[in-house]
Amino acid sequence: MVTALKPMNEWRMIPWRKLERNVFKLQKRIFRATQRGATATVHRLQKLLMKSWSARCLAVRRVTQDNRGKKTAGIDGIKSLTPNQRLTLADNLTLSTKAQPTRRVWIPKPGGTEKRGLAIPTITERARQALVKLALEPEWEARFEPGSFGFRPGRSGHDAIEAIFTAIKQKAKYVLDADIAKCFDQINQTALLQKLQTTPTIRRQIKAWLKAGVMEGQQLFPTESGTPQGGVISPLLANIALHGMGEMLKQQHPNQSHRKGVLNVVRYADDFVVIHQDLNVIQHCQELIEQWLKRIGLELKPSKTQIIHTLEPYMGKVGFSFLGFEVRQIKTGRHHASRGSHQRSLGFKTLIRPSPEKLVEHLKRTGDLIRERRAVDQATIIRTLNPIIVGWSNYYSTCISKAIFAKADHLLYKQLKSWAKHRHHNKLGSWIANHYWHRDEEERWNFAVKQQGIEIRLKLHRETSIRRHTKVKDRRSPFDGDWLYWSTRLGKHPEVAPRIVQLLKQQKGKCAYCGLFFKHDDVMEVDHIHPIAKGGTGKAKNLQLLHRHCHDEKSRHDGSSRHDKSQVIEEPCAGKLASTVLKPSGRGDSGA
Repeated sequence: MVTALKPMNEWRMIPWRKLERNVFKLQKRIFRATQRGATATVHRLQKLLMKSWSARCLAVRRVTQDNRGKKTAGIDGIKSLTPNQRLTLADNLTLSTKAQPTRRVWIPKPGGTEKRGLAIPTITERARQALVKLALEPEWEARFEPGSFGFRPGRSGHDAIEAIFTAIKQKAKYVLDADIAKCFDQINQTALLQKLQTTPTIRRQIKAWLKAGVMEGQQLFPTESGTPQGGVISPLLANIALHGMGEMLKQQHPNQSHRKGVLNVVRYADDFVVIHQDLNVIQHCQELIEQWLKRIGLELKPSKTQIIHTLEPYMGKVGFSFLGFEVRQIKTGRHHASRGSHQRSLGFKTLIRPSPEKLVEHLKRTGDLIRERRAVDQATIIRTLNPIIVGWSNYYSTCISKAIFAKADHLLYKQLKSWAKHRHHNKLGSWIANHYWHRDEEERWNFAVKQQGIEIRLKLHRETSIRRHTKVKDRRSPFDGDWLYWSTRLGKHPEVAPRIVQLLKQQKGKCAYCGLFFKHDDVMEVDHIHPIAKGGTGKAKNLQLLHRHCHDEKSRHDGSSRHDKSQVIEEPCAGKLASTVLKPSGRGDSGA
C-alpha cells in the first residue's frame, strides 16, 4: 500500500506524516487482533509491517536521527549516515539469520562504584531491531500485565509508585521488596525464544542477536545467556521474559474476598514488590517466585530482597525504598492525624517521600559540580545547577517532598557559601552575602547575578509545586488510538517542564511542523518561530514545540543551526525511565 513511495531518491523528500500514519494503522490493528486472540492475523500484519517502506524508513530515522545514542558506533566504527546512506539502508533493510557482534562499553551504575556493561550494536543492526520492535511491541502491549510499568510506552515509575500507594492506603501490609540478580545478563535464551511465540523469521533474527557475541577490544566473547543491554529491542525482550510472574502469583492466591486480602504485584523492569496483608502469603510468594525465575535462568538478589511491613517493625525495619522513593506508614492518633485526613480512623498515614539515599546522592553531585567549578563565574554555576535542581525536584514533585526540598535548599546554600568564601577568603561574610545573594520584592534572598541587564537566578527545590500523579489506567496503551487520553497525560507528566506543558496545550498535543500528535517515545524540542539571529525574541509567543526530526528539517529550510535556538528535551515524552542527567535513578538501554 506504500510501494509508490519507494522510487524516491531524496531522504528529505519523504512524506513522513503519511509514513507514520501508515505504520500506526498497522500497529493498531496488531494490538486489537492480539486482544481478540487472532494469532494468525497478528503474524500476517507483522510481516506486512516489516516489509513496508514506511516502517523501514521510520526504523532508520529512529536510530540515525532521533535516539539519544545515535552517534554511538558499533564494531564497524560508523557513527552517522548521510541522507543518501539512510535511504540505501532503508531500501535494503530486511531480517536475516545472522547478526554482527556488539561492542562492549562500560558505564557506572547510579549511586555506586560498580559498572554496567552495555553491548552496542552497529547502526544496521539497530535499524533491524527498531523494525522488529515496531512489529512486536503492539502485540505484547496487549498481553503485558497491568502491574508492569518499566520500559513500556505511556508508563513510568510514577505510575508504579501510585499503584503502590493505592494498594496500601487503606490497610497496613507486608511487602516483599525484591530485585533480580543480573537480569539482563542471565536470562535463559531458549526459554525467551519459546515465550515469544512469534513467526519463524522474527524468531531466527532475535536468536541471531542473542547469539551474536560481544567484542571487547580485539577479543570476541560468546553470549550464551542474557539479552545484550544497549540494543533498541533489549528492554522489550527483558519484559517479555519476566511477563507472567504476577499472573502466576494471583492464580496461586486468588483475590476471593476482602477478608482474605488482595494480592498486588508492582514491577518496574527487574525491580518488583509483592503486597499482601498476610505474612504467610508473602513468604509463599517468595518461594513461588524463586521457582518461577529458575525456569528462565534467573534468581533473586539476596542483598536487595527483603520482607518488611509498612507500619510495624519487622526484622528491625519499617517501610522500603522503590525507584528512589521511600514508602512507609506512621501511626496517627487524636493529636497526630491531619485535619480532614481520610486516614484518621485507620490509625495510620501513608507517607511517600524522596529516599534519604537519593537526597545524599543528589547533594553529592551538586557539591562535586560546585567544587569542580571554583574558578568559573557565578552565571556559569547557576546555569550548570538549574537543570539538575529542576529535574530532581520535578521527579519527586508527586509525593510529600516539601520538607525534603527545604532541607536540600539549606544544604545547597552551604555548598554555595563555601564556594563564595573560597573565591574571596579575605572578605567579610556580609560582603560575600551582598555580592552573591540579592533580595527580591518579597525580601527573599536569591543566589543571582545580572548579565547585560538580565537577572540570572538559581532555582530552588522548594519552588517546585507538589501535584498528585494520576496512575495510567490498567489496560490502556498508546496503541489503542485514543490520542486525547494520551496527549492529556503527556501534558500532566511530572517531568515535563511547565513551558513544554504550555506549548502542548496551545498546540493541542500536536507538532507545529508536521501536525501529528506527540507520541510516547517522541523527542521534543522547543523552537523559535522567527530565529533570534533574524530579529526573533525568546518570548512565549515566538516559541513552538516540534519533533526533533521536524526541527532538523525546519532548520535546514531556515539555513541555520537548530542548536543556536532551541532547548533540547533529552527524555522521551513520558513513560520511559532513562539514565539521563535529570533522573535520580534508573537503568536501561543506551538509547542507541
